[in-house]
Amino acid sequence: MSLAHRIIPCLDTDGSRVVKGVHFEGLRDAGDLVELAARYNAEGADELVVLDIAAARDNRPTFLETIRSTSEQLTIPLSAGGGICSLEQARAVVRAGADKITVNTAAVQCPELLSRLSAEFGAQAVVLAIDAKRDGDHWQVRIRGGREATSLDAVEWARHGVTMGAGEILLTSVDRDGTQSGFDIDLTAAISNAVTVPVIASGGAKLPRHFVEVFTRGAADAALAASIFHDQIQSIRALKEFLRNAGVEVRLPC
Repeated sequence: MSLAHRIIPCLDTDGSRVVKGVHFEGLRDAGDLVELAARYNAEGADELVVLDIAAARDNRPTFLETIRSTSEQLTIPLSAGGGICSLEQARAVVRAGADKITVNTAAVQCPELLSRLSAEFGAQAVVLAIDAKRDGDHWQVRIRGGREATSLDAVEWARHGVTMGAGEILLTSVDRDGTQSGFDIDLTAAISNAVTVPVIASGGAKLPRHFVEVFTRGAADAALAASIFHDQIQSIRALKEFLRNAGVEVRLPC
């Protein structure tokens, strides 16, 4: 029996408020983090991701109180990240209530961090976040909230990250972020076919068919979205019913 595909709301935070932009820029206030977390938990989300998107950019640690207050609202797994660059910081985040640790910039700067986290918490709890932007015929890895380019190829970095200990990939298309023009199917399929761990597709979701496409053509295991849920363009329950009717295996909320 195939595993159910997951629908994951993402709460990007720049403090205690949820923010959202386009191409990682022009951030606007999107609501109270704790209130939104409670709503998504009730609506049938499979997991929740909370990312302090300014932490790596501003070189500040993840807000532990934000994670703590959010986790208290949930009966579903919580992934948390933003500025985590050491095993000690990861331990604090887990103690605050996170089930999974998400790392991006720090993993690029020190891939051995993935191995340390995997040894401590298990690979299933280590999520490698990759922000990728098309550059000619490949995708370039970007760090610090998508603002800084690297020389890394996204597909090769995904492979290496899994080798180092990542048990899941959170893949965000910088080109599609906030555009509501659909997931980057080519990017998602390239990463999904290159690794043996689950891939979460992110960036560009709006219509229910976008999710069908990324699950079928992009081979994603999960799909993450923000704006369409925050702005109530799409409800999680209605989306899951659409997916089930389209032949995509999902867990329907009670």
